[in-house]
Amino acid sequence: MEQRILTIEARDSLGKNACRRLRVNAKIPAVVYGKGMESVAVSVDRKELESAIAGEGGINHLITLKGEGPLDGNVVIVADLTRHCLKDRMLHVDLHKINLQENVKVKVPVSITTIAKGIKDGGIQDLVMHEIEIECLPGQIPEHVEVDVSGLEIGESLHVSDLILPSGLKVLDDPSATIVNILGKTKEAEEVVEAE
Repeated sequence: MEQRILTIEARDSLGKNACRRLRVNAKIPAVVYGKGMESVAVSVDRKELESAIAGEGGINHLITLKGEGPLDGNVVIVADLTRHCLKDRMLHVDLHKINLQENVKVKVPVSITTIAKGIKDGGIQDLVMHEIEIECLPGQIPEHVEVDVSGLEIGESLHVSDLILPSGLKVLDDPSATIVNILGKTKEAEEVVEAE
């Protein structure tokens, strides 16, 4: 996964009003933290942050910090991104400083790459898990986990234990958890088809 660059600025003022002033000026309040360091309050440009997390990898992109001070050149991932519940605009971001030689835990989106046999036979696909939690080195974080459902019939499921992942990736979710089900038609749908 490619690395992105994010410019940070130190922020002295904390609290609701200071954060509100930042947002009015197209800045997002942020905090950088990590192993062996105290958390540091910073701000980032909203458009630059949107660009850094754009694309399929989303918040799992490796981001190199650019700015004055000891954080310059450090690599982070987005640990948490808070958005406004109605307007979907960014309110705050937590940036986790990482060591490129140590494993990290991340949630990666699930991508269904094939069409199940059960769907071709009239079934319905029910995606239960939209993301999988994995542990790996930062340079190995995939943009998504591909799931092949081509062999699934109506009434069958694919579980976490059925995933085939590249070496170096460890799944942290329950192996018995269902990722996707192939469901049969409901009685109502069958009755509508028969009525026609």
